[in-house]
Amino acid sequence: MTDPAGTDLTREDPAVLREYYRQMALIRAFELRAAEMYTRARIGGYCHLNLGEEATVAGLTAALRDGDYLFATYREHGYALARGADPGRVMAELFGRVDGLSRGRGGSMHLFDRERRLMGGYGIVGGQIPLATGAAFALAYRGAAPDAPAVMCLLGDATTNIGAFHESLNLAALWHLPIVYVIVNNQLGMGTPVEAAAAEPELWKRGCSYRMPGQRVDGNDVLAVRDAARAALDRARGEHQPALLETVSYRLRGHSVVDPARYRTAEDTERLRREDPLPAFRTHLMASGVLDEDTAAQIDAEADKAVAAAVDFADASPAPDVTTLFDHVYATPAASVYCGLPGDPLSGGGPA
Repeated sequence: MTDPAGTDLTREDPAVLREYYRQMALIRAFELRAAEMYTRARIGGYCHLNLGEEATVAGLTAALRDGDYLFATYREHGYALARGADPGRVMAELFGRVDGLSRGRGGSMHLFDRERRLMGGYGIVGGQIPLATGAAFALAYRGAAPDAPAVMCLLGDATTNIGAFHESLNLAALWHLPIVYVIVNNQLGMGTPVEAAAAEPELWKRGCSYRMPGQRVDGNDVLAVRDAARAALDRARGEHQPALLETVSYRLRGHSVVDPARYRTAEDTERLRREDPLPAFRTHLMASGVLDEDTAAQIDAEADKAVAAAVDFADASPAPDVTTLFDHVYATPAASVYCGLPGDPLSGGGPA
């Protein structure tokens, strides 16, 4: 991987670079507060954070057009924020409240925003891959055009070992689907290093089996990620050429909030601090004259303020009423849906 500090910024719009930093700072502040809220039992279920992956998140979403579709994993808070979702609604979903992106029914792993074409986070490992491939098939069925939407499908490094990954890539290549599969390789499948789980640890090479172009980029370099993803999406959009992109970074915390990450050595922890993409990008921008101390401090403070407001919004949002428990189970009414609640007589609670 290359050093992000080596990236040439002279051809970049300073306002765009500051926006990337703003997004990364917001994601960092949001995820730190989400971890705090989880330890205070304000967030239930599972909670997986993008800490350490902020440059990858900002780069991938910068490559997307408004009409493109994004299918995410269960580590998706940052992608929702970078795609433009309101932080308050994202936090409300984590809190399980009615003003959340999924009306409080999805929680941390199932954020969904139809308006921004964020087609969900998925709790089942690899559950998003066949659905994203199907969406790409629907787009291809409608016909190719240079300005047509494309699909980006995120997956973790360990997901490359499941059958749905290989089946989907095979179909995408056979049918020339407008989709880019992105392996967000944070180098650990839960607590197992990639090298201990994959006979070929350079995961992008797996696309070769399906004659699918692939590339590995430094996930700590927001511009390298953006440029690689943008080029792959343009080919997918105009030529219906699917691709496999691998971004390599390192998550700063455990697999989930409750994972103490005892599998890391003291040397690993120190290395992570040195390679943290947020301060590295800030330092690079300041050295290039894009940021100064005051502007960087202001952006950081605005991120903290936005996240504090998001927590207040989530706190003020009501929990879903128990009478709505069976709402939205089916897209259209189904007469056979049982609507009984725990404790109801077996003869009660008939169809909706």
